[in-house]
Amino acid sequence: MVFDHPNLVSDSGLLLMATLARRLGLPGLVSRWVHTGAANPAAKVMTVVMGMIAGATNIDALDRLRSGATRKVLGFAPLAPSTLGTFLRTFTFGHVRQLDAVCSRLLANAWAAGAGPGEGEDLVVDLDSSVAEVYGKAKQGASYGYTGVLGYHPLIATRAGTGEILGSRMRKGAAGSSRGVLRFIGEVLATIGRAGVSGQVTVRADSAFWSWKLIDKLTKAGVGWSITVRLVTKVNNTIAAIPEENWTTIDYTRSGHAQVAETTYTTGTGKRARTVRLVVRRTRLADTAQAAMWPT
Repeated sequence: MVFDHPNLVSDSGLLLMATLARRLGLPGLVSRWVHTGAANPAAKVMTVVMGMIAGATNIDALDRLRSGATRKVLGFAPLAPSTLGTFLRTFTFGHVRQLDAVCSRLLANAWAAGAGPGEGEDLVVDLDSSVAEVYGKAKQGASYGYTGVLGYHPLIATRAGTGEILGSRMRKGAAGSSRGVLRFIGEVLATIGRAGVSGQVTVRADSAFWSWKLIDKLTKAGVGWSITVRLVTKVNNTIAAIPEENWTTIDYTRSGHAQVAETTYTTGTGKRARTVRLVVRRTRLADTAQAAMWPT
């Protein structure tokens, strides 16, 4: 999209986002925390952020912010893609951590403005990993993971119900799902604590994150947890021992039935034995076309 009419903007919706960013103090936070040696880091970071919001998927596409009167909407002068590319290539992991400091304090400002959980309100944090595909063979850190996709494998913590990102950590594509999770979840808990959460915090995760080290860390921090356990033989045997009358029917899809039950699961022996609450869901297809093949 290229134009030079002085009364047109590339995306009028940027007026709302740029105003919100300024009111939440994003430019000031970048100026305070990001120190790469480059001049005016706030304008450069703001250009990248606003460009991504406007749909830019690569550095060249950030040039759309320099069209027409867009700079009047943004409230700052967007930088050229070549300048932004030079700026981003200077980043080390330490500089990324500086951006983490900006994000955590931006979240605190947003929650203080009314976007956060209310006084005493419970907060559920969903912990997961994602696959970010790339196409350049020379992308630093990109590699093939368990999905067979070339890319990165970041960790992400989100707020249940809103989907807002509470924390993220970039990792190489071949990184295991739980790599670095102990340090990461500690930083997420520190972030939401700084942001003022006062209710009970619960962390949810899938079976890729099942580990006693993570559970111990959450328990020590006074944080609840709900983590999927792998269906190993001992877990299957525990489920099979649940009496039939203990299963309770719940609402499920229109073409199936589901029931849940609760029991306890013990792992380890002697002093190393641990017992946890195990909640199980079982499902059965009800569609007549499928029932013949999978009757149970």
